Amino acid sequence: MKVINLGETNSLLNNIVAQMRDKVIQKDRMRFRRNLERLGEIFAYEISKTLDYSIKDVVTPLGIAKVPTLDTQIVAATILRAGLPLHQGIINFFDDAQNAFVAAYRKYDKGDSFHINIEYASTPDLDGKTLILADTMLATGASLEIAYKRLCEEGEPAYTHLVCPVSSADAVEHLKKSMGKNVTLWVAAIDEELTSHSYIVPGLGDAGDLAYGDKI
Repeated sequence: MKVINLGETNSLLNNIVAQMRDKVIQKDRMRFRRNLERLGEIFAYEISKTLDYSIKDVVTPLGIAKVPTLDTQIVAATILRAGLPLHQGIINFFDDAQNAFVAAYRKYDKGDSFHINIEYASTPDLDGKTLILADTMLATGASLEIAYKRLCEEGEPAYTHLVCPVSSADAVEHLKKSMGKNVTLWVAAIDEELTSHSYIVPGLGDAGDLAYGDKI
């Protein structure tokens, strides 16, 4: 698995991440959602540079322009609920993409242990297509790995791009061992610390709650 950390290069992406981390700014839920959406757009643009294109003739009012346009079939997927704004940003750019959704959450067992429970998955056929699977936070990597495997029950992607703005270093190492070679992980920041409850530090908090409000 290849890892690309866009946060290592100075760009406005880091301003967006800083706003999302800021405990005062993030109280504005609409701004938090919009910042996630903007990150999705940036990731989509960067991913688009890696895809397949061919020259097409485009008829203009004055003639014919030869333009390289996208040939790759995209399936954009996300994990509910926190991933929805990020997903929206991705499909703002990949406007012809098919879509997939997975409902996955932590179900806590005794002590601090938990397992990932999937209640719902909806996806088109993935065979031969490029899958972009997005989730806001990558703590242990378990949710993303299980969601990916569940989606792949409906076909084998030709290539997969994982989009996770904030990741722990542990999760990156876990995915390197569990994912195949036809996978790229795109992140905006990698944080070194993961608590005993599997929360990323400094992280940004619970992205789902910040985007949509507290849950019971």
